[in-house]
Amino acid sequence: MDVKNRHIVVIGAARSGLAAARLLHRQGARVLVTDGGKISNESKNLMHNLGIQFEEGEHTKQAFEAEFAVASPGVPDEAPIMQHYLTNRNDVYSEIEVASWFNHSNIVAITGSNGKTTVSSWLGHTWKTANISHNVAGNIGIAFSDVVAFEKPADWTILEVSSFQLDHIHNFRPKISCILNITPDHLNRYQNKFENYAASKMRILENQGPNDVFIYWNEDPIVGDLLEKTTFSSGKPRIWRFSSDVEVEEGIFVRDGQIIFKTQMKEEFLMHVDEIGLRGRHNVHNGLAMALAARAAEIRIESIRDSLMKFEGVEHRLENVRELDGVKYINDSKATNVNAVWYALDSYKVPMVLILGGRDKGNNYAEIADQVRSKVHTIIAIGESKAAIEKQLKEHVPTLKTAESMEEAVRLARKVAKRGEVVLLSPACASFDMFESYEHRGKEFKKYVNTL
Repeated sequence: MDVKNRHIVVIGAARSGLAAARLLHRQGARVLVTDGGKISNESKNLMHNLGIQFEEGEHTKQAFEAEFAVASPGVPDEAPIMQHYLTNRNDVYSEIEVASWFNHSNIVAITGSNGKTTVSSWLGHTWKTANISHNVAGNIGIAFSDVVAFEKPADWTILEVSSFQLDHIHNFRPKISCILNITPDHLNRYQNKFENYAASKMRILENQGPNDVFIYWNEDPIVGDLLEKTTFSSGKPRIWRFSSDVEVEEGIFVRDGQIIFKTQMKEEFLMHVDEIGLRGRHNVHNGLAMALAARAAEIRIESIRDSLMKFEGVEHRLENVRELDGVKYINDSKATNVNAVWYALDSYKVPMVLILGGRDKGNNYAEIADQVRSKVHTIIAIGESKAAIEKQLKEHVPTLKTAESMEEAVRLARKVAKRGEVVLLSPACASFDMFESYEHRGKEFKKYVNTL
């Protein structure tokens, strides 16, 4: 799209909004960045030096007069300025849509309620192992717009993509797309309707065609049904599935402990499933998805195998912080929904202390009740969701305590955990009630654990 001299408003001045503004400015657009809250001094100085107009604390008349709007992922559709553009039929685009206009690399796009950061990082590790030029961006690390504007041109861009980033795409088209799973999350942004959230995730493949590949988990109860109802304006992409339970016609599966690729009726042995370096059943699924996406990009089997064996995971996802007096302290701060906590609990077979809570997103904590009953002897609830956690889980656990800070939670856990047990921070919630981000929450947990 030619944006030269067009008046464009970017709504929201966080990382993605700022990146979109810089990219559009470099392309000659007349950009106004508007944010109803405060903009950081660093961001203001950057925009001032570049000559990008901005406003904070309000949306002025000028913010409502652009040719189209670019929405940051954190801005809900219900915001008045978003409603202005949506109801007046002015186009609203997401940041990844804007970046795709100026992108020249092949795109692998990964989404899912859980596992997308791990799989995106794992793909980056595989591309590096195979010595293929690439960037990893999107909902992880650097914004897609900054990759397009400032990074060296690469053969591939690996994108972690959230539902919010997919909400306002128009022509965004990955060469390879993958939905790892769809479970309830962010329902407060989708009118508390799971079907709205699921529809947002499915948008990742709506512009794909016969030369593209779409990958999904064979056992997901949602994606398969929605896929049957999806229409493709450019023709249906190739559909590949991954499964650890059954053999699939096209994709990757496990047979008698062996991982097998199967495409065009041809089978290829990859490796034994117990050679995957990351622990947990969920990481078998993540590894299979990663391997299949890499195979779709024609990465050599040797490189895929090497990465599956050597990749060490990502920070804040089942991260082993330390062992003290025989107790392991695990940082799983990135578990921001109930399903992620279920998988975290499923990864351990010893008694546990679980630190749970934060800003609730419409969670049903009863979904982990069976896991809690069988493994957790103490829950320490933190944040705004303390009352909801106590109400839904108190009858399922011998002891439930509350803490007003991460430091207090860690010290309470230290008192009740015994040798051979695990203290697990796996919150099931957003962090914004007490912390700047899940990263900040995880770093605070690690800080206090390391001072014990």
